[in-house]
Amino acid sequence: MSKKAAPQLPSDVRLMNATTAVLFTAFAALLLAAAGWWAVRHPLFAVAGITVQGDITHNSAATLRANVAPHLAGNFFTIDLAGTRRVFENVPWVRQAVVRREFPNRLRVTLQEHQAAAFWGEEGASRMVNGFGEVFEANAGEVELDGLPRLAGPDGQAPQVLAMYRAVAPLFEPLDLSAEELTLTGRGSWQVSLDTGAVVELGRGDVAEVVPRVQRFVQTLTQVASRYGRRPEALVSADLRYGDGYAIRLRGVGTVEAAPKRG
Repeated sequence: MSKKAAPQLPSDVRLMNATTAVLFTAFAALLLAAAGWWAVRHPLFAVAGITVQGDITHNSAATLRANVAPHLAGNFFTIDLAGTRRVFENVPWVRQAVVRREFPNRLRVTLQEHQAAAFWGEEGASRMVNGFGEVFEANAGEVELDGLPRLAGPDGQAPQVLAMYRAVAPLFEPLDLSAEELTLTGRGSWQVSLDTGAVVELGRGDVAEVVPRVQRFVQTLTQVASRYGRRPEALVSADLRYGDGYAIRLRGVGTVEAAPKRG
């Protein structure tokens, strides 16, 4: 037996149902809009406080809030979190900020500060390099770490300079010499200054090319200096840009050339 088709509602009833649905939807939308307008305008949702946590070694939470608050606009719902993050990251020493809302009227900010690895640029400059090779502005007088090296090079080359320093500096330690400055010139040549005042020309190249030259130098410097009754700390300057050796100057001794054989 075939099923009987369901009777169709009269057209006026269908029209009434459709109209009711449209009106209900419109009323719900208006209700939501009114609720949203109320929330946006109600003082309850005005940002009442900012909780700052994370790295605040160089910036107190109170100072951060005082400096950042005048730049914030909007309430809990409308405030621009990305813009707020940028405001915090413009504060000296702040590397990264994560900003979150906390209902109903607070912000929570987690900060990561730059960890200074070296000074950057000329003596007295206010720029530093962090452990990621990023250059940032800072008051050098706020740095509590002693013995930070000074690095210099063309704009955008800080990561490469930091990597070269980390590869080269330990090589001088067996000689009780410390690399205090490393410079990458505009022509691509490396120069290191030691704590004794000696200047060593390392030549051009990347880490894989420069490190072997420095290794040959430090492995033979003691022997070469001893020929003239001197120790490595008597070094005044050295030039490693020779194919099979290097040229050095020792304090109290005329120009000395050394060309150690490979092998």
